[in-house]
Amino acid sequence: MNLSVLPAADLRRIDGPVPARLAALGSALLVAMPLVMWIANRSAPLVLALATVAFVAAGLTAEGWRPAWRRLAAILRSPIGLALGGFALLALVSLAWSHRPAQGLAAWGEFVLPMACGAAIMASGRFRPGRRFARALAGAIIVAIVFMMAELATGLSLRATLEIGRHQSFIFNRPVLTCQMLSAAAFALLRGGAVATRWDAAWLGLLVLAVGWACFGSESGAAGLGFLVMVGVGLTARFAPRFALAAVAAGFAATMALAPVAGRLGDAVLPASLHERLANSHSRDRVDIWLTFGEAALARPLLGTGFGTSPTLDRHPVAAEVSPPRRTLLAVGHPHNAPLQAWVETGALGAVLLTFAGLACLARLRRLAAADLAPRLALFAGAFAVASVAHGAWQGWWIAALTAAALWLCAPPPDPTASPPTEAEEAHHG
Repeated sequence: MNLSVLPAADLRRIDGPVPARLAALGSALLVAMPLVMWIANRSAPLVLALATVAFVAAGLTAEGWRPAWRRLAAILRSPIGLALGGFALLALVSLAWSHRPAQGLAAWGEFVLPMACGAAIMASGRFRPGRRFARALAGAIIVAIVFMMAELATGLSLRATLEIGRHQSFIFNRPVLTCQMLSAAAFALLRGGAVATRWDAAWLGLLVLAVGWACFGSESGAAGLGFLVMVGVGLTARFAPRFALAAVAAGFAATMALAPVAGRLGDAVLPASLHERLANSHSRDRVDIWLTFGEAALARPLLGTGFGTSPTLDRHPVAAEVSPPRRTLLAVGHPHNAPLQAWVETGALGAVLLTFAGLACLARLRRLAAADLAPRLALFAGAFAVASVAHGAWQGWWIAALTAAALWLCAPPPDPTASPPTEAEEAHHG
């Protein structure tokens, strides 16, 4: 019997009260992630790690380590697991030619640990959130957004009074993006099912409005772009699923392949008038940065400069191979473009591995019904759009937010009244 496909009530009956309480604690921690990120905008990895401890303890208490080990091995042997594992190994090996290996190792840990936590939670077989926790997640997202927008409206006066943290409004960019990613998971889980209610529909409408408010009301231009992409892709996938999936796959592969020349393409295609209208989003600055890091990527095209080198790339030997007018922009810290950062640091080999992982993820979605495909494809496209124009690629809070969203979406069907799993479903989840 595969425990990962049993209803939550059956898990409680089989496991006993202690594992069930530990699993509930882990689920509650994942629910709390939006609120914790509002308070501390880099805390997502800590929340995910604490949830991992709870879920792993629940699994070990209930059934020992062997079933979890078998599930973990299956995860690592999957196409996505092999591709991401290969990339993580390449990133680690690339520290050998990095000019700052200690800095690279820290970045590697920040990148790998949230993914390892996600794999451990999946392997535990104990994350079955159910509709109650999905409603709680939607509520946590809405409450966190209300708090953030209230703080922005009052000029962060509460934080200034309490002398807590930084008092710049951009500190909410990370929690807004976290709420945005998790909202796709909440939407997917509450969208329908045998026990969906009118309140769920109202809750979802409020969730979409709140996320849109946060994305366009915060300082994160990337969040606004991501919201538009998520809505557009989600609606297209609902009514033309095959076209939407093919379009997202083609766009993803093309963006990954053309990342080193993204700056040249942007410089040639985007008119000055558009840059003027997008001045608040610093579009012209981004194109200049892409041009600079694109030169660095093409100077080390196969294996890159070493994982985690972007923050100090101006002090890397590759800086001498970048044209003098652009060389100073190497000091900005990262290219504000995840595909380009992958090319710069791990070369074509790393970009190929990540491209394969992304396409393998999309391939898993192709058999879903349109209603199930839409929120998952929207999350993929929106997250990739954000990553292509915004923050550093390997930041732990971002990897943790994406991992948490994937966990919610990969959890077995939460409806306790659903029919028993077929042998094919058992094999799929196992």
